[in-house]
Amino acid sequence: MQGCILYVPIARKTFDMEAAEAQYEASLTWLNSLDTPVIAPGQIMTSPEDLTTFLEEVNPSTIHTVIYQSITFADGEFVVKLLEAVDAPFIVWSVREPSVGGRLRLNSLTGGNSTCHVLHDQKRPFSFLLGNPDEERLRAEVERLLRVNAMKYTLQHSTIGIVGDHPPGFFFSQAKEAHLQEAFGMRLKTFDIDEAFEKCVHLPEEEWRPAVKQAEQSVIGLNPNDHAVKRFAQFYTYMNKEVHRHQVAALAMRCWPDFFEQLQAAPCSTLSHFTEQGVVASCEADIHGSLSMFILREMSGGQAPYLGDLVHVVPERNAAVFWHCGAGAYSLATPETGATVGVHPNRKLGFALDFSLKPGAVTVFRVSYTQEGYRLLIMKGEALPNGATFQGTSVEVAFSKDIEELVTCLLTEGYEPHYAMVYGDVTGELLQLGKELGIPTTIYE
Repeated sequence: MQGCILYVPIARKTFDMEAAEAQYEASLTWLNSLDTPVIAPGQIMTSPEDLTTFLEEVNPSTIHTVIYQSITFADGEFVVKLLEAVDAPFIVWSVREPSVGGRLRLNSLTGGNSTCHVLHDQKRPFSFLLGNPDEERLRAEVERLLRVNAMKYTLQHSTIGIVGDHPPGFFFSQAKEAHLQEAFGMRLKTFDIDEAFEKCVHLPEEEWRPAVKQAEQSVIGLNPNDHAVKRFAQFYTYMNKEVHRHQVAALAMRCWPDFFEQLQAAPCSTLSHFTEQGVVASCEADIHGSLSMFILREMSGGQAPYLGDLVHVVPERNAAVFWHCGAGAYSLATPETGATVGVHPNRKLGFALDFSLKPGAVTVFRVSYTQEGYRLLIMKGEALPNGATFQGTSVEVAFSKDIEELVTCLLTEGYEPHYAMVYGDVTGELLQLGKELGIPTTIYE
């Protein structure tokens, strides 16, 4: 569900309204060029009554960010009315004084100062920015904040699907819906995995065969007539219909021993295919792992994330290896080999993926839960080419912090053994998201 920007330009007529109008027109033109819908008045609002009239036409549930632009000085009466009407994060925007010497024409900075004081006093999340709408630095920062606030809004309107319970002893995979809703606004939808197994095998071939063709286009060495490939396509097709029916944004799926025992097939390919198709899917019913992947996907502009165990340390390259049995979106494979077909390394059943991940800058992330509540973990690293690998899907990631100290910190702090990863640097956005959500955040750069 896409939210909107609420643009609120404020000024007082006792200041230079000609200069204010120029800033308003330039600001609105730029905001309307962005991908996100903008709700804006037809003119600068110069009285609290103007603002009240405008807000009567606004549906507050559609707003993910309020851009409050105090183009001239304005007292706290405006923002108080806005706080009563809209529950969304604020970007307080002051523009630069157009000239120095003589009359103070706008006094926008003081207006922003007054607004920030009210928001801080009311304990409402906000960010402050100073600059004109043609400044690249300001534009980049506004767009970054909009991505974060859109992520928060998306979380509040999204559902994670849980397919089956977590395996015995995998306590870190569980989550309570009340805790998720309080911290992120997310809901949970539970699916019966035995029912899915039973129904998927009775789907007509014309329904599940397209999934085989999709996989064939990306996976090297795939035998389209293999029993395991058929089971992958049947289960994926059945669950994909459920995902769309219930508008599920992410999946956490029980994988072993059920898939091996009931379908005689590995679950890894199903998880890989879902993530490649845009619905992130975590193994071992790891709800917070799925949430971590979902956040990374949204923050990175739709890139496929990865989820893996921390399994090996490589001191000579100050690196660690993240691995899992054979789940990984096809597009993550190193170009040297591509996404190659394999079998589950322990169960020896197909089909799973078997490849090293591609090199590049990465962000490693985990939504973690303890008895004290939620916390976020962020790490910035570099996926290395030709690193240490294991059967399944794996990647060697180098870090700046001494690797053995880093691993000791992670384990001493009790972080869960599944770590999500995405290509690119979204550490700034994740830090801001932690701030907006009020969740303690630790970063290792």
